[in-house]
Amino acid sequence: MLGAKNRLNRQAWLRVYRKTGLLTAISVVLSIVMTNAIMETFSSGINVAGLMVSIVTPLALGAPAIGLVLYKQEQLRAANTQLQKLASFDWLTGCLNRGAFTAMVSQSLSSGSVSGALLVIDVDHFKSINDNHGHDRGDDALKLIATTLQQTAGENAPLGRLGGEEFGIFLHRLDERGVARMAERLRAAVARLAFVTDGHGCPLSISIGGATFSGQTDFRTLYKMADICLYQAKSAGRDRIALIDAA
Repeated sequence: MLGAKNRLNRQAWLRVYRKTGLLTAISVVLSIVMTNAIMETFSSGINVAGLMVSIVTPLALGAPAIGLVLYKQEQLRAANTQLQKLASFDWLTGCLNRGAFTAMVSQSLSSGSVSGALLVIDVDHFKSINDNHGHDRGDDALKLIATTLQQTAGENAPLGRLGGEEFGIFLHRLDERGVARMAERLRAAVARLAFVTDGHGCPLSISIGGATFSGQTDFRTLYKMADICLYQAKSAGRDRIALIDAA
């Protein structure tokens, strides 16, 4: 399904083995009980031959059938997990896509995030990278920048690709100074990247527009203000930061 492989990971196989063993054991016990009840009806109870049949039958027939059903269930679980990932993550950079990022930030804002910021980040002169070095190298640059942004911001800061060469990062529980420091760390981290194409170094830089908040707000308001700041940062020469307080 959508290129998904049929191989299961170790955890999935462990679930198959454990459940198969448990259900097979239950089947054996039930088989013994039922066989004994039937044998007591027509004779003095279960004998050695009957006991062996009541054990071997569920082992020989039930275990493979149970294992096959559980294996198929794990395949379906893996396929559903992959579909959920494809629906939420950008195929190129691995970060959240625009819809998933917007939903996550909106949920965080609605749950009462007291302070933080939405940063909108644009890769400077990205079109020239595509034009001069090819779209495949442009893709490599985007993947490198996305990885750098996530490593710098940390796992607790959702990162999304908003479209093209534009990314978004949501910072929560940071005051204005903390947001400014993080934005500068992000800008500096990308500026330090050594991106080489066609044997030559290709400098990379980003412009950042951010809207800080304290109290209740919504994604649309923050994005609109951050986008205005991004335009100001790019108009002022790129490779810089512009922030505004949305409160």
